[in-house]
Amino acid sequence: MVMYNPPHPGETIRELCINPLGLTVTEAAEGLGVSRKALSALLNGHNGISPEMAIRLSRAFGGSAESWIFQQAQYDLWQALKKTDNIKVKAFA
Repeated sequence: MVMYNPPHPGETIRELCINPLGLTVTEAAEGLGVSRKALSALLNGHNGISPEMAIRLSRAFGGSAESWIFQQAQYDLWQALKKTDNIKVKAFA
């Protein structure tokens, strides 16, 4: 089942992981082993969670890598469903 209008995973990371710990983006990026620019792009919704980032998030903040990937998939699917009028296919069944 598709979640209705899920937030971008970056928003979730900021609100549930980084802010409660009082981390700056720079501190969080260092802890995750990524550049500040890469983390900022994720937090601001410009990039999604890659499999590697999912592993990093899992190790740093908890939850499974699969759960982080699932959040990204829900967001991506919702975005695609909003554009279904532009998807032209021939039904075979």
